[in-house]
Amino acid sequence: MKKTITPDGNRLTGIFCNFFGHHFVVSKKVTEHIKEYRCVHCQKQVTTDESGKLSTLTPQMQEINNTLEDMYQKRNRRSARKPEIKHVA
Repeated sequence: MKKTITPDGNRLTGIFCNFFGHHFVVSKKVTEHIKEYRCVHCQKQVTTDESGKLSTLTPQMQEINNTLEDMYQKRNRRSARKPEIKHVA
């Protein structure tokens, strides 16, 4: 029997998710607060939006997450290199 794969995964697992809900796991940590998730059954991808709720990962949202991740990593690298100034009282 030939397996039919949809953009969101296998049709049978898609039906499973319709009945029981998705089982999301973190697939990418963009920042401390924003993450991308993938359903282990149907491979549906979602991300946290500006209000903290899960929304479908569209190409536009993926581009925003990539840009945000780059900015976040640059800021962390810059702050890690900056020497701490100690004040002596």
